[in-house]
Amino acid sequence: MERLWTRSFVFMTIGTFSLFTAFYMLYPTLPLFIIEIGGTEAHAGLAMGIFMLSAVLLRPFVGGLLDRFGRRSFIIWGVILFAIAMYSYEWVGGILALIILRVIHGLSWGVSTTALLTSITDLIPQNRRGEGLGWSGMAMTLAMGVGPMIGIWITQDQSYHLLFLFGAILSIIALLLTFGAKMPLKRKPETTKIILFEKKIVPVTIATFLVFVSYGGITTFVPLYASVLNFNSGTFFLIYAVTLILVRPLAGKFADKYGEAFVIIPALFITIFSLIVLGFSNSWIGVIISAVLYGIGFGSAQPALQAATIHLVSSERTGVANASFATATDLGIGVGAMILGWVSQYTNYQTLFNVSALSVVLSLLVFFFLVKRLLKKQKKSEAA
Repeated sequence: MERLWTRSFVFMTIGTFSLFTAFYMLYPTLPLFIIEIGGTEAHAGLAMGIFMLSAVLLRPFVGGLLDRFGRRSFIIWGVILFAIAMYSYEWVGGILALIILRVIHGLSWGVSTTALLTSITDLIPQNRRGEGLGWSGMAMTLAMGVGPMIGIWITQDQSYHLLFLFGAILSIIALLLTFGAKMPLKRKPETTKIILFEKKIVPVTIATFLVFVSYGGITTFVPLYASVLNFNSGTFFLIYAVTLILVRPLAGKFADKYGEAFVIIPALFITIFSLIVLGFSNSWIGVIISAVLYGIGFGSAQPALQAATIHLVSSERTGVANASFATATDLGIGVGAMILGWVSQYTNYQTLFNVSALSVVLSLLVFFFLVKRLLKKQKKSEAA
């Protein structure tokens, strides 16, 4: 069996954790910073949304360019620009300057993360892809938990100056770690057409988007719902993260051995059930059960969906595949938060989480009737 835990894979995974931690430090703290410099809640929403939009718009182009010119230069310049943008919040004094900086920061995020994820994919042996993506994905998930906690602690006990400085330092650490990794040079001939879009992966991209709509609802509304139940929302995310750490390596191995569909279909069923349980919960017991189930379901489905996306394309188009997957996740989280926010205004939390479950039901249907067929066809083609 080919080695997964090479020095390059370890360095790139830790580097990814460092960069994503810097990113997630801003999630709970930047809206407060915007209010402090004279902005409103509407400005905070605009600033968060325009960052994501900038990243999403650039990702397909970056994916095609990665497949043409290789990965390292995009990592270097993407992370450098990210670090500069991170510290530049220190000098922002007005909303217009902040919005412009958010656009630049979003562009750097789109470049750096697409290149990093594609480079990690290159380092994973093909017969251990599910396992490898499970571990590298865990680095991003841990950053989702650690980043906000660090950001809140720094702003409460120290200052925004230290927050922006520490975020820039984490970014540079991520860059230095990537220099310790040997990246296979993936470059097409100059005469080869740059591919920005891969028609074959549209169904799996849609399935991924629909799953992440539910994740947008979880991250946005669980803290609010927990406050209604007099429950610490941090406990939900802690249990979710611990469950995910335990489940992901096993789910990855199953995906490698039996195929992605073997993991994704039951994982989506569990995700649906977890959201229904959450909607009907009226005490901390139901919330904890939901956190465990969501960690098992969503935590298993995410890396398997990424593996399926990459599996459906040729090896020279992994950049496009990773860009499409990252775009689907970003859009799912953002659109999910907006749609479910509208739902919350006119209904209640039970309906909100049931709508989230419905989104995952649609994902399951898309996967079962479209993606599963494509994976079978791809497997037969590889066998032939």
